[in-house]
Amino acid sequence: MSTPQTVELTGADGITLVADEWNGTDIPADHPTILLLHGGGQNRFSWKNTGQVLADRGFHVIAVDTRGHGDSDRSPDADYALETLTDDVLHIIATLHRPVALIGASMGGLTGILVASAAGPETVTKLVLVDVVPRFEKSGSARIRDFMFNHVHGFDSLEDAAAAIAEYLPHRTKPRSTDGLKKNLRLRDGRWYWHWDPALLTKPGDDPHTRTDKLEAAAIGLRIPILLLRGKLSDVVSTEGVNDFLAKVPRAEFVELSGAGHTAAGDDNDAFSEVVVEFITR
Repeated sequence: MSTPQTVELTGADGITLVADEWNGTDIPADHPTILLLHGGGQNRFSWKNTGQVLADRGFHVIAVDTRGHGDSDRSPDADYALETLTDDVLHIIATLHRPVALIGASMGGLTGILVASAAGPETVTKLVLVDVVPRFEKSGSARIRDFMFNHVHGFDSLEDAAAAIAEYLPHRTKPRSTDGLKKNLRLRDGRWYWHWDPALLTKPGDDPHTRTDKLEAAAIGLRIPILLLRGKLSDVVSTEGVNDFLAKVPRAEFVELSGAGHTAAGDDNDAFSEVVVEFITR
């Protein structure tokens, strides 16, 4: 069993991005690197189990902290536009000199659509979208932002953070220990803060309608195998949103995970990893 190495990568404008890398050497050149892109407010540790499963199948795997998240640099001008995140990933891919399969959750999935479109099918050979489509449910997205906003000033203890997460994700079994939260929180002046840049929430965003059309056009233009995964309990991707996407991107495959919500990889990681491995290795 290989263990991940923490590495530093360079994104757009020289920004430093921290990643966990499995199997960095001795992988056949025709094997795709699997690049794991987390959702907004998350970090590379969201992929810890899935990354290990894929590495144990012999793949070169990289789980990266998106700019402003985890241990990666924060954007000096609070630029977290999808286009900028896309440029970061394209910079990483340019250093790999091998084909890439992208697995992206939520924000990472939307980034993945634009990366696959920009890089072309010989560079990005497969795309997995984890509970995200261009026309996602605004109410579910607002619930995520509300959860992030409500706790931007931190927690008194890890137990308080665990309680907030349990209220936000009532379908998920509450861990017996709070130690895992130390990957997502940092202790500062006696309080525990989420490990992402608060400017993610306060910087004015782009026009969502314009962005939706751009993402949809990019997805429709893709000619690579695409897997759309939805958590059945998700309030971000609806059945209508799935059907709309599959009608417009008929080459995409679809799998629904019955025991998962929007955070599908963490909600039912065994089922999630099984579906992803089958698709990637096919």
